[in-house]
Amino acid sequence: MNAVIHRSYSLGGDHIRVEIFTDRIEIESPGRFPGLADPARPLDISRFARNPRIARVCADLRIGQELGEGIRRMFDEMRRVGLTDPVYVQSQGSVKLTLLALPRIDERTSARLPARSQEVLDVMRAADRDLGTGEISQLVGLSRPATKARLDALASEALIEWIGKSERDPRAVWRLRN
Repeated sequence: MNAVIHRSYSLGGDHIRVEIFTDRIEIESPGRFPGLADPARPLDISRFARNPRIARVCADLRIGQELGEGIRRMFDEMRRVGLTDPVYVQSQGSVKLTLLALPRIDERTSARLPARSQEVLDVMRAADRDLGTGEISQLVGLSRPATKARLDALASEALIEWIGKSERDPRAVWRLRN
């Protein structure tokens, strides 16, 4: 319901696409996050309604949630049941949310990894394909060296693997391990 209330109706294309797979749910909504919001850090996005009047009426009628509750609630619920964090990807005219039905890294392993390593793993899982260091860096919103440090740490825990022909192979990619 919140996706309908808070979507942008000012754009061409008037549908919200919801796809349900065995391991994830993908929701794509027309419009972008407000201003300079970084989709790699959705919990830092300020409270914002794209349609404040519709949101207020729906909240008053109790058919929708208050402004700013959706993102935090999704993160809290996914973490509460031990699943990976939601992943947001923003394109030119839409925002895509992926809810993965995959477990988070266990606490012992997580303690050995650098901060935001789970985010790197979540982005790789959501992409559902092999990714280069630059692509992962862009999706997570970290510098290449910071991303590489997290990728190396995840590889040392045998969660991902590097596939390339030489140490400086520009076409090398990272792959999830089963």
